[in-house]
Amino acid sequence: MKKKVLSLALAAGLLASAPVQAADKLTVLLDWFTNPDHAPVITAQTKGFFEAQGLEVELIEPADPAMPPKLVAAGQGDIAISYQPTLHAQIEEGLPVAWIGTLVETPLNSLIVLEDGPIKKIEDLKGKTIGYSVSGFEDAMLGQMLKSVGLSVDDVELINVNFSLSPALMSGQVDAVIGAYRNFELTQLEIEGKKGVAFYPEENGVPIFDELIYVVNKDKTGDPRFAKFLAAIEAATVYLTNHPDDAWDAFIEAYPELNDELNRRAWADTLPRFAKRPASLDEGRYQRFAEFMAEAGLISKVVPVESYAVEIR
Repeated sequence: MKKKVLSLALAAGLLASAPVQAADKLTVLLDWFTNPDHAPVITAQTKGFFEAQGLEVELIEPADPAMPPKLVAAGQGDIAISYQPTLHAQIEEGLPVAWIGTLVETPLNSLIVLEDGPIKKIEDLKGKTIGYSVSGFEDAMLGQMLKSVGLSVDDVELINVNFSLSPALMSGQVDAVIGAYRNFELTQLEIEGKKGVAFYPEENGVPIFDELIYVVNKDKTGDPRFAKFLAAIEAATVYLTNHPDDAWDAFIEAYPELNDELNRRAWADTLPRFAKRPASLDEGRYQRFAEFMAEAGLISKVVPVESYAVEIR
């Protein structure tokens, strides 16, 4: 018995002295300040899915939302959360980035009007004012939506309201806003006592697109950490779908400043839009949207999808 105890003690000592394998560190640059759009990433962090994959993930909010893909391209970050339209434009510019996964698999962008206002259908926008924040893709999206009812951007007046979309609409500065998120601005309007109505681009002439995606440096798509990251995201998304309240509690414990009605409702509204298979690529969707962007003059040519998107297995 004494020998057995000594053997067990020796084994325990050897295990204790054995080096613990260090987790692989990974830096993820968010597209914006932390919010419910990032729920799968936050859930993977708070509920231990990254840790289970042997990852130590650092989430960084950008000082400039335009910078994350550029920083990843320059080797100053591992993964950036970005947008499908932005990816097509940056490939056109020659930025060495590539898609590896999808976070939000439907558009969030929309055209929003006040329910009690004069706009009941898109045709009613003729001669009206439309507020926007960023020119380029939003102009093209609006143009296509107007084209679907026989109008053009020449039939409306565009006003740059910076990022004050909801205030500009509520104050009557504009009759509609383009670029408003259906899972945030609609709720924000209602909380402020004004009910809004959204017109969805994918139902009015614009090809469906992924709102939020994961991009990496094009030359590093073979990094084994990315497969682990996407596996953790998939597991976290399924957990989030099955246990939304528990995931929300973990979210606000990590970010207590976000515990308000707007974020709570946005959390629920965004749940159906997260990609359940984040590593799966819909090549047809990317091809169709690239062709739309080329037709709109946002890019000069359509390049093969496989040149900027990689399914990691």
